[in-house]
Amino acid sequence: MQEVLANQLKEKDVIGSEGAEVGALYNVTADIETGRLKQLIVTPKDRHDKFDFETDSQGRYLIPQSRVEAVKDKLVVNLK
Repeated sequence: MQEVLANQLKEKDVIGSEGAEVGALYNVTADIETGRLKQLIVTPKDRHDKFDFETDSQGRYLIPQSRVEAVKDKLVVNLK
């Protein structure tokens, strides 16, 4: 994945690779030793949509870095 500054990710929309709207980026987690991205924490666009991601206690999606496909105007993630 390309290098991106954290402040460039702030509140970006997150979509699936086929265009489904997932939600908005809430926060990220990173490996403290390497600084590498571990996961995206995403507030769902619609609480009725269910994607195959773990969630936190507030219902936000925890999307592993391995599912991030692109960082452009929106964050694109693999939904499968």
